[in-house]
Amino acid sequence: MKRYLLAFAFLLLTLATKAASLLLPMDEVQKDHLKSYGIAFWVLKNGEEVEWLLNYRGGSFMTKYSKQTEDECKIRGVSYEVLADAKVTSILTEVSDPSVNMDIVKLQKAPKMAVYSPKNKLPWDDAVTLVLKYAEIPYDVVYDEEVIKGDLSKYDWLHMHHEDFTGQYSKFFGAFRYQPWYIDDVKKQEATAHQLGFKKVSQMKLAVVQHIHDFCNGGGFLFAMCSGTDTFDIAMAASNTDICESMFDGDAADYKAQSKLDFSQTFAFQNFQLDMNPMSHQFSDIDMTNYRQVDRTRDFFTLFDFSAKWDVVPSMLTQNHDKVIKGFMGLTTAYNKARIKPDVTIMGEMKTGNEARYIHGEFGKGQWTFYSGHDPEDYQHAVGDPPTDLKLHPNSPGYRLILNNVLFPAAKKKKQKT
Repeated sequence: MKRYLLAFAFLLLTLATKAASLLLPMDEVQKDHLKSYGIAFWVLKNGEEVEWLLNYRGGSFMTKYSKQTEDECKIRGVSYEVLADAKVTSILTEVSDPSVNMDIVKLQKAPKMAVYSPKNKLPWDDAVTLVLKYAEIPYDVVYDEEVIKGDLSKYDWLHMHHEDFTGQYSKFFGAFRYQPWYIDDVKKQEATAHQLGFKKVSQMKLAVVQHIHDFCNGGGFLFAMCSGTDTFDIAMAASNTDICESMFDGDAADYKAQSKLDFSQTFAFQNFQLDMNPMSHQFSDIDMTNYRQVDRTRDFFTLFDFSAKWDVVPSMLTQNHDKVIKGFMGLTTAYNKARIKPDVTIMGEMKTGNEARYIHGEFGKGQWTFYSGHDPEDYQHAVGDPPTDLKLHPNSPGYRLILNNVLFPAAKKKKQKT
């Protein structure tokens, strides 16, 4: 009997030592896709590597097995599989096969995260901060003071809050100018601008845009949503003119502003026409909100399939368990494809509407991603609506796109294939 017990104990020990890796499946079996990214980030923060298996079971994550990681998965409610060496070898062989559209990307170091967001309370939330908190991914909040001071050099990744970088207060004047929160925001923005040595808020926002521009040029990773995308490019293009009417900055806009736009300064968009009407919510014809005729029941966009072995970057950014994503509106809902620069990679589009929803590009040593719309799980999020409860959407494909960008800077750079 003692011999059998010893043999059984030896067998258990052998099986335990063969449990070499832990897999976070990202296909339909995963109970919480969003918190899975938080586990991957947690592993990186603890000094271990994560292998991102592109196009394998929805873009699964694999890391060295440890009891601590397994316990963390249990605590956070994330589905996982403990793999023996033989199974790991089989997966790696399958993913590395030249004939299949899969690849392995090593994630090596957790990026230092910053979110550009106002310090005062405004009656809307931000999808990125919502999902970062839900996934338990740490970040710092920076705003105009920190950016102007040069603090972006401390970070690897920056998300831009749903900001209006043109200095027109999101063009909410027509609908909300008598609301206390609007009046308070204008006062705070003007006070900050004067404190930092600017005569106008628009001048301060332009300086912020130029610092973010330099951050990306120097190797930073930039992610923006909604109006933080097109107003960034509009501000850069209008850097040598005044596009703000008197209710925004105290003097009239330059009536020749359109002809003075410099599209060579922009990341994503070109040849756009400004909407100079201060009562309009539209900034330009980059955004399709006022032009689209799409019924909510048919509002979807499709992610492109990229070659995981050749187009590694867009493959990482489009990893998902669903390639058809529910549409959602925002101050900037969708991008007019006719206004997108030819070197920009369109990663998600609605072909029938001739609109792009998810785009990416390189600038200098850095990279940027723009994602249109306000909240992937709230179709028409209005000012004053409560924030989305992500406990109700743990498998959201739309929110997964945000988190792909969060892990993207952790990837080891691969040599370009020639």
